[in-house]
Amino acid sequence: MAKTQETKGNHLRRGWTTGACATAATRAAYQALLTGQFPDPVEITLPKGQRPGFALATQSLGDGRASAGIIKDAGDDPDVTHGALVVATVRPGPAGSGVRFLAGDGIGTVTRAGLPLAVGEPAINPAPRRMIEESVAALARELDAPGDVSVVISIPGGAELAAKTWNPRLGIEGGLSVLGTTGIVVPFSCSAWIHSIHRGIDVARAGGLPRIAGSTGSTSEAAVQALHGLPEMALIDMGDFAGGMLKYLRGHPVPSVTVAGGFAKISKLAAGFLDLHSGRSSVDFERLSGLCKKLGGSNDLVEGARGANTAAEVLDLARGEKLALADTVAEQARATAQEVAGPQVVVEVAIFDRKGGLIGRAGG
Repeated sequence: MAKTQETKGNHLRRGWTTGACATAATRAAYQALLTGQFPDPVEITLPKGQRPGFALATQSLGDGRASAGIIKDAGDDPDVTHGALVVATVRPGPAGSGVRFLAGDGIGTVTRAGLPLAVGEPAINPAPRRMIEESVAALARELDAPGDVSVVISIPGGAELAAKTWNPRLGIEGGLSVLGTTGIVVPFSCSAWIHSIHRGIDVARAGGLPRIAGSTGSTSEAAVQALHGLPEMALIDMGDFAGGMLKYLRGHPVPSVTVAGGFAKISKLAAGFLDLHSGRSSVDFERLSGLCKKLGGSNDLVEGARGANTAAEVLDLARGEKLALADTVAEQARATAQEVAGPQVVVEVAIFDRKGGLIGRAGG
């Protein structure tokens, strides 16, 4: 396991991507194949020039192949692959073949178009492939070897871990993906989630789907799927990153998108926020109070909304006076989303309660 890094300011440890671990395991295995000795620790060069060293957890040499394994340390990031064993098995390849990648135990296979890999390819993303190829090439030059090898990447138990990821929805079957563009995992980074949103849209576009749905949580996702009879491939786990989805749709449009969520989250979108996380945006009770007034609410309702503790409390007060507050918030959220997504995408907003009941809707 490589020593993790401490992030600046917040003292959270950075970790290493599966791509970095796979690269280090490949280099160790290839060096053993060429020399009979495993380097431990094994050092690699990351895309931005850092040179971390990784301790080997497993090693095996014989019968024209070498294998090395590294335990992934994701630092303080809540990564499902933290603690997983990443294994590379290297064998000589035909002259001129370069590096050939194969999926071992726990690595998925691409089955749908729209991803940055061809259908049938092992789910080892382009950036990790480049890291592995460059590491193999550097070692081949150093030891005067041809650099023609087959590389099998395995993550034992990866099929079970993959069920907790987006892979089944993206059409990556049988296991995990080997990911990472920089080799470094930044704790609690938004980038990985937004990357998954983009890939989900790519797959839906490649599948020719007429509608996708981005949801803030599991309840709204199940409800909007039932509302429109959507296939799983159409469901985008948007979470709090409404802007991450809508901005990508502007340049990569689909015919129609439904933004689905609870009243509080959608009220933030209605107010113009594109990041719906509670730590980065908040419900504007003054604004909700003003909407209640415009809808004809009583003075007690208007003042009650202004001093409310939660958005749900405002909604209950408005319902008590039979005001269509949720529909009004949905329409304002739709206007925000439509402006960001652009005219090529028809935007609908659907608001659901905690039991999945539809309480507000606009557009579509």
